[in-house]
Amino acid sequence: MSGQVVNETVNEKEAGVRLDRWVKRRNPMTQGQLEKLLRSGQIRVDGSRAKSGTRLEAGMIVRLPPYDYSAQKSASNEPWIAPKMPDTRALKFLRPLIIHEDDEMFVLNKPVGIAVQGGTKQGGRHIDGMLSALSDGEYRPKLVHRLDKDTSGLLVIAKHPAAAARLGELFRSRSLDKVYWAVTVGVPHPRAGQLRSWMTKGEGSEGRERMVMGRHGDRASKHAVTDYVTVSTAGQRAAWIALRPQTGRTHQLRFHMHELGTSILGDTKYASEREVPQGVAKGLHLHARALIIPRGQGKPIVVQARLSGTMKQTFETLGFLENEAGRDPLELFA
Repeated sequence: MSGQVVNETVNEKEAGVRLDRWVKRRNPMTQGQLEKLLRSGQIRVDGSRAKSGTRLEAGMIVRLPPYDYSAQKSASNEPWIAPKMPDTRALKFLRPLIIHEDDEMFVLNKPVGIAVQGGTKQGGRHIDGMLSALSDGEYRPKLVHRLDKDTSGLLVIAKHPAAAARLGELFRSRSLDKVYWAVTVGVPHPRAGQLRSWMTKGEGSEGRERMVMGRHGDRASKHAVTDYVTVSTAGQRAAWIALRPQTGRTHQLRFHMHELGTSILGDTKYASEREVPQGVAKGLHLHARALIIPRGQGKPIVVQARLSGTMKQTFETLGFLENEAGRDPLELFA
């Protein structure tokens, strides 16, 4: 801060943002330094003391005290600055993936093979690393949720902090509906139903970390619920399944289909002992097909992602037609 007290009004695009994130975006500091300023009452909201997790509303006035942050070197705490020149390579990659855009968000149809975020095992390009190319020059777009690298389909990107807060809460509270499509090895029995189980982290036969069956009462176990419907079959070799997760656990859909005895085609971590159909494309056959996103007013936004790559090739091989699922993504589960 620049040696004087600043009183700044929260704008509409930052409504719903946590106070600590709002402050750090303007002034780089550690969480400990920020907490000290809050405890001493030097940072206030509408004249009152506040906590770091306080959710700001449009029109609130935040008091920011004089503060010397010149010695703070952590790049991770520096406020984001829009690039002077757009990343044309990133923009060229991302723009064709956008299938919905409004004042709050971009929705991408992510292809198989690109990671959503970077990491020690990812390397190379990832979606999060390219989002500056979609900036309006004021705010850097932000991921609202995640998809595995080998899963295709819908990925929501918030345009500004208020949108990130609202959309993030919808995902956390399960206030929106998600529908996935998968191709399984074999046909589930029964062909439709609801899967309920307790899941926890464990190891597979090859020592790789994966989800395993947990138990009620175990603190590490998470309850998972998935509705599923068989849309079409290729004899007894494979099936096209629509999945509607009621909870959002790691690898939930893959784990549940494996427990049913009909693993998702191409899933090496949760593979079944059934014989894999011949002539199908390689790779995980899981696609985030539809999102039904509530709005403050009016009807919810319904976004659906067409198949591409691995899933599209296998649909053609097995004779599945996308229009068999109907126009309403939730109709199958009625």
